Amino acid sequence: MAESATLLMARRSRELRAAGRDIIDLSLGEPDHAPPPFALEAAAEALRGPWHKYTPVNGYPDVRQAIADKFRRDNGLHYSAEQVVISTGAKQSLMNVIMALIGPGDEVVIPAPFWVSYVEQVRLAGGTPVVVSSTLDEDWKPPVARIAAAITPRTRLIMLSSPSNPSGSVLTAAEMQELADVVLRHEELYVLADEIYEHIVFDGKHLSLGTLPGMDERVITVNGLSKAWALTGWRLGYIGAPLWIAQAATKVQGQFTSATNSIAQRVAKACVEADPALLAPMRADFRRRRDLVVAEVAKIPGWRCNVPQGAFYLLPDVSASIDGKQIKGSVDLSLYLLDKVGVSLVEGRSFGAEGTLRISYATSDDKLTEAMRRVAQAISELA
Repeated sequence: MAESATLLMARRSRELRAAGRDIIDLSLGEPDHAPPPFALEAAAEALRGPWHKYTPVNGYPDVRQAIADKFRRDNGLHYSAEQVVISTGAKQSLMNVIMALIGPGDEVVIPAPFWVSYVEQVRLAGGTPVVVSSTLDEDWKPPVARIAAAITPRTRLIMLSSPSNPSGSVLTAAEMQELADVVLRHEELYVLADEIYEHIVFDGKHLSLGTLPGMDERVITVNGLSKAWALTGWRLGYIGAPLWIAQAATKVQGQFTSATNSIAQRVAKACVEADPALLAPMRADFRRRRDLVVAEVAKIPGWRCNVPQGAFYLLPDVSASIDGKQIKGSVDLSLYLLDKVGVSLVEGRSFGAEGTLRISYATSDDKLTEAMRRVAQAISELA
């Protein structure tokens, strides 16, 4: 199993920083915002309360009910508390579902670019990832017809991320309906919808695939606290799913980690009950930073990018800086930038998009400006 490319670059950045290097790390998708005060107060209150014993494997009933209410309020999804499973991060939520549904001989269609862990998670479950590629000119979204062509009688699952990590692209309502129409033509085909960036959409409102007609029994919706609420270290994710899939995911989790941290669950309840309007300033910060990085990338000769509609990533096509000799691919380019100017970016090959680099702009304007200045300098020296 390959090491996560994002975690690999983050580890190398920490090692270089510990050795005294001045490193600007744009590799991790970790918001620099502080958690909301009410979330920290919920944690403090929980520490004083009775929340110190084993919890039900799928989570406290009142927290699952709060998540079900959030799904209904924010997304138009109608899950009962029994259809919700709380896990140790959205990554475990994804893995639970994959382990519950996928085995040897099963295929999983993964539109590219994709989050680095999707392919390895499918392989770990014994399944076969079927990658469907796209290009920058397609806004990093494979046409639905191309996805449909990849479906075979062995296809069990489609993994979907909108807004996307690593591209920030967002599926339109028309594209989602087209995808739903394809799914509904195939019995026993499900969609694992990763909606962790739902509150970071810059224009319009996030749309959940499970709200489309006929899709409530075909979609497993994944979310968590890390991105919108800046609670990455608390490690809490959750799913809403058809009951039998939720029960299967609970069974899987019961044999791996059992229940999620009890204090984090009380924090989750406070967050999902909060008004999402509180997140508007954070979203405005990310939009400003997106525009800053897009403008800086445009100054680098040969580099091209789209304008992401959500999340906090940019995936520029940097193939013009790959000469096949000194720089043989995006891995070499990322290592060159880290060694030469101390800027940590993630190579695009691990996202299914060779010839690209992922830039996380989940940090301050000053760091982004300095990082992009260094990158432009290093690229000019290559030329």
